[in-house]
Amino acid sequence: MVTPAISNLSLDYQIVDVFTENALKGNGLAVVFDTVGLATERMQAIAREFNLSETTFIQRRDPETEKREGVRVRIFTTLEELPFAGHPTLGTASVLKLSAPEALDGDTITLALNVGPVPVRFQSDSLFGEMTQREPEFGAQLDPAMVARLTGLSVDDLHTAAPPQVVSTGTAFAIVALRSHTALARFKVEQEEATKYLRAKGGRWFYVLGPTGKDDPAWRARMQFYGGEDPATGSAAGCAISYLVGHGIVAPRQRIHVQQGVEIGRTSDLFLAADLVSGKVTDVRVGGSTVRVAKGQLFLP
Repeated sequence: MVTPAISNLSLDYQIVDVFTENALKGNGLAVVFDTVGLATERMQAIAREFNLSETTFIQRRDPETEKREGVRVRIFTTLEELPFAGHPTLGTASVLKLSAPEALDGDTITLALNVGPVPVRFQSDSLFGEMTQREPEFGAQLDPAMVARLTGLSVDDLHTAAPPQVVSTGTAFAIVALRSHTALARFKVEQEEATKYLRAKGGRWFYVLGPTGKDDPAWRARMQFYGGEDPATGSAAGCAISYLVGHGIVAPRQRIHVQQGVEIGRTSDLFLAADLVSGKVTDVRVGGSTVRVAKGQLFLP
């Protein structure tokens, strides 16, 4: 038997499930510590190794810089680096709250992401956090017939208050509101054609949600990308609540409960709210819980 060579580099990591209080539900996230100086290509390779929706890399800086700008964090999918993503932001802040409490400023941890600073505020003695996302940017309104065809739905499934629209709070999604969540059972994105269509309109992926007709949860959502399905999409949820409040479908400051990932056995619970001031959507908040699942070390040459 050949004895493996000793690694030149070891990195601690944790795996958490986000937007859930139950392990093995929600959206999984790998968080890697002490990655200052780690090459971008190496981060991308590590993200492919974990093969989760996203992997984050924490790069600690001196206390004065972190107090002023936040804790530097980079976010990768298996294919690319993202400027912003919701469940990695919430999950990484939760890991920092437990592992590096000095990063807290009162009840808040601010992450310095590629998109800029994003604060996450925690409830006392809890890993329920609420991130405040960037002010939304409303982009192109989309042709309902085209959207319906690309998502396996019918025009009659779509909400009548407003057409689907590209919205961004850091990452641009095409928000598609439905009359009822029951149509989500037929949701199936024609990925190749949809990618070309959405890129031309300034968007990345479809985020489709509909009301359940119940008090709690009030909405269900789905998001398919990279040929698979996302259990929870916090960045898209911020875009969705911006759209819903902006078009008068949800009242300003009303918190709604959205479930995602039901169809793939990874039920996630997201809590959303936004305000409307002088006709402008503001104070976009997306919250949920995080639970720790595993920790370990990476041994790298």
